[in-house]
Amino acid sequence: MAQAGSWSIFLPSMQTTGSKHSSCPRFRLREVASIYFTMLTLFLVILVAALQGTAPQENYFPYKVPLDPRGLVELAWNVSYPEQVVHFQVFIKELKFGLLFGMSDRGDFENADLAALWSDGHSSYFGDAWSDQKGHLHMDSQQDYQLLSVRRTPEGLYLVFKRAFSTCDPKDYLIEDGTVHLIYGILEKPVPSLQAINVSAIYKGLQRVQLLKPNITTPELPRDMKTMEIRAPDVVIPSQETTYWCYMVQLPDDFPRRHIVMYEPVITAGNEALVHHMEVFQCAAQFDSFPHYNGPCDSKMKPERLNYCRHVLAAWAMGAQAFYYPEEAGLAFGGPGSSKYLRLEIHYHNPLVFQGRHDSSGIRLYYTATLRRYDAGIMELGLVYTPVMAIPPGETEFFLTGYCMDKCTQVALPPAGIHIFASQLHTHLTGRKVVTVLSREGSEREIVNADNHYSPHFQEIRMLKKVVSVFPGDVLITSCAYNTEDRDQATVGGFGIMEEMCVNYVHYYPQTQLELCKSAIDPGYLHRYFNLVNRFNDEEICMCPQTSVTQQFASVPWNAFNRDVLKSLYGFAPISMHCNKSSAVRFPGEWEKQPLPQIAKMLPAPTPHCPPPLAPPPPPAVLINLGKTKAD
Repeated sequence: MAQAGSWSIFLPSMQTTGSKHSSCPRFRLREVASIYFTMLTLFLVILVAALQGTAPQENYFPYKVPLDPRGLVELAWNVSYPEQVVHFQVFIKELKFGLLFGMSDRGDFENADLAALWSDGHSSYFGDAWSDQKGHLHMDSQQDYQLLSVRRTPEGLYLVFKRAFSTCDPKDYLIEDGTVHLIYGILEKPVPSLQAINVSAIYKGLQRVQLLKPNITTPELPRDMKTMEIRAPDVVIPSQETTYWCYMVQLPDDFPRRHIVMYEPVITAGNEALVHHMEVFQCAAQFDSFPHYNGPCDSKMKPERLNYCRHVLAAWAMGAQAFYYPEEAGLAFGGPGSSKYLRLEIHYHNPLVFQGRHDSSGIRLYYTATLRRYDAGIMELGLVYTPVMAIPPGETEFFLTGYCMDKCTQVALPPAGIHIFASQLHTHLTGRKVVTVLSREGSEREIVNADNHYSPHFQEIRMLKKVVSVFPGDVLITSCAYNTEDRDQATVGGFGIMEEMCVNYVHYYPQTQLELCKSAIDPGYLHRYFNLVNRFNDEEICMCPQTSVTQQFASVPWNAFNRDVLKSLYGFAPISMHCNKSSAVRFPGEWEKQPLPQIAKMLPAPTPHCPPPLAPPPPPAVLINLGKTKAD
């Protein structure tokens, strides 16, 4: 009898030719082989179907990112959604006396969740640790980083371990959707114990990634697909920590309309740890020409007109893989009404201030002449770029919210709705959290995209785990949290890097005329706020016609009363809606002094999934054999 779960394949009995008592049909060798291979093919099909949706193998790591700019430490990982677990593989090129690896809210070594590998010079240990607000290390009583294997090769050491998304341990970091700030530290001297490690004295660094990649099937690509590389030629990376480099590209004059179906990064070998993120922007079609430019984006020599190249075609950040459009949609570029000018922007992160590094990185676009059923569109949600939306100085967390109102979606979206498949969140330097929520008939229905650990230094277009459909009459609410603890003046909305934004660029299909669905407080109500501040404070704010909103905010004495009143004002005052077509003209309708949407039912807060406790609990630290450790 075959055991449960095993497979048995039976072939018909074969009789010799001429047997007159056989009641079975006779089979030739070719027929037998055909039956055998048919059954084998069926078996493989069933096997593949059974394996789909299962957890990835522990030795399969599709995602990879360099941690150390010198190439000494590299991280690879996979995500198991059925098990709610991340498997990590840390590669250490030259292990000395240990490594710290972990996660924290903003990338600091204080209040961090750590996997620690250390040596006292004779024995080596691995354990789950945490750091307090002073950066002192402690062994965690609940060991949730579970060591799976340690392997030495001629290239270096491979350390493989796993961690559940949620452990319900108050000392552990909750791994969730969005940005994760990874931290690492290299121990160059032996230490007698974990507690003896002084994190302020070790070589350490930070890397930002999206750990929880969506589990999306790669769509089939068209046969007539062609490629185009948008690359900055032979850039000498400036010897400074942060550089934004701009390079202009011009398409051929007769370049026809095409659909972008995929794009991926092209990184110059050896610069994988320096190229932080890249974006390709299409310029505004209203201008017949744009000047050529190849230089720093913040240079005084950069032509002013390049500021009109803001339509995102592609965006990549370190750790991201290739970006695929859904099979039924593509992003149109080229042809009549489309600008032939593109701007490549590269963010170089050079914390070790390397000199003389040459780079020709960029983005490779895959496009097709066989236009897909739908044009993909990009819509801006959130706040209008205006100084009427401001954040007081010294705030640890101050929220601003922009609305895409039901009136706008009612008039601008098709009856069958649109389908959002990707999203790029955006703020400037003080942004810390961003979320967009879909509301329908007064109830929050689902989160479009959220990042509770958002960083303005890590922006990419992210595929959504689930396509979000938006119908006429729906409301899209985008909120951003800001931290201005290091500022002594109000931060107002605007285009400047020291000003702020709150935007979600959603990628969707089918494309509509609606390109911008954003809001800002009604200016009249803000004027009343400045009047109120004048009345209750000794210092008078100049409200002369020639005084700008920015100047008025700069003269506000930021006491607790003025802060609370502004926060309250943004929570109830009517708004000015911008329901704009691509021509920057608003759709017909009444858009001024609109009341805020009434949301009666909120989405419940997510409940962490707590894995069952291990039995018996693991020891506080695992003794491992690494062979000889080495010093300099």
